[in-house]
Amino acid sequence: MSASLRILVPVKRVIDYAVKPRVNKAQTSVETAGVKHSMNPFDELSIEEAVRIRERKKIPVTDILAISAGVAKCSDVLRTAMAMGADRSIHVEVNTDKDGELEPLGVAKLLKAVVEKEDRNLVILGKQSIDDDSNQTGQMLAGLLGWPQATQASKVDFEGEKVTVTREVDGGVETLSANLPMIVTTDLRLNEPRYASLPNIMKAKKKPMEKKTLADYGVDDKRRLQTIKVVEPPPRQGGGKVADVDGMISKLKELGAI
Repeated sequence: MSASLRILVPVKRVIDYAVKPRVNKAQTSVETAGVKHSMNPFDELSIEEAVRIRERKKIPVTDILAISAGVAKCSDVLRTAMAMGADRSIHVEVNTDKDGELEPLGVAKLLKAVVEKEDRNLVILGKQSIDDDSNQTGQMLAGLLGWPQATQASKVDFEGEKVTVTREVDGGVETLSANLPMIVTTDLRLNEPRYASLPNIMKAKKKPMEKKTLADYGVDDKRRLQTIKVVEPPPRQGGGKVADVDGMISKLKELGAI
């Protein structure tokens, strides 16, 4: 008899992927005031995969717990996660508007405490968030817990307590397997997230959402990194046309490309 899954899915509220980010006047960060936010796209994949694992019924799923740390509006992405299929959620209240975003190590320490307190045996999280692109939290969490990890998953399968993950690598695909408990980070080819239906959005309003603080988990919010300056990339220069191949070769030589 295989063990049942107790899945934790961290989700993050980020500037919507369709919005072009703007650097603030102080050049310390990206402007977030008055900008549309939504769930990090890689985290949508994680919620979707957790729900699909339950729907496949190859291994029992006890519950799917979504968690987010940040300002009050993070509850919006948690409601979305529950509308997509998560059973309950935890909102760890952090004033990121004032103190800045939590760093990957701080998030990993928080998730470790949640895993232990909530008795989780599978964590599925996005390989990165599209705001800082750190791609570190999953790996750090695996290190803190001493659990096996499979990053950038494009396919996840179960056989009892054995988890098999396919991931894309340069030149092909790689298949990894390990026993639970385990950390899996998601990549874009894993699935296509569902849209939350109106009935499920209404049901999500009745699902439990706990309010917590970092202190409840014994985690400090000390920042170890300092952003010196943020600037927009220089505008792209226009291209040029050449009459023939000889002209192209001459131009490349002039630019020092060959």
